[in-house]
Amino acid sequence: MESKSIKIEASEIQLWLVNYLAELLEVDSSQIDPITPFDSHGLNSLSMAGMVSDLALWLGKEISPDSAYQYPTIEALAHHLATEN
Repeated sequence: MESKSIKIEASEIQLWLVNYLAELLEVDSSQIDPITPFDSHGLNSLSMAGMVSDLALWLGKEISPDSAYQYPTIEALAHHLATEN
């Protein structure tokens, strides 16, 4: 039997991240700019680690803990995760 993996689009990951940050920062999602670096949104290393951990659970796959540093914006991280194999 062939194994099927579900591919999640970058736009879906981006939307999840926008909503996650909006809830974390207690602001409206319209205030979250996908091209603003995570640290400019006020995230520190602990909050970024939590975000990556929660995102990995949502995606159902392992994500490198330093992904938010390698891809420091919502847009960059979403694109990376959607295109990696």
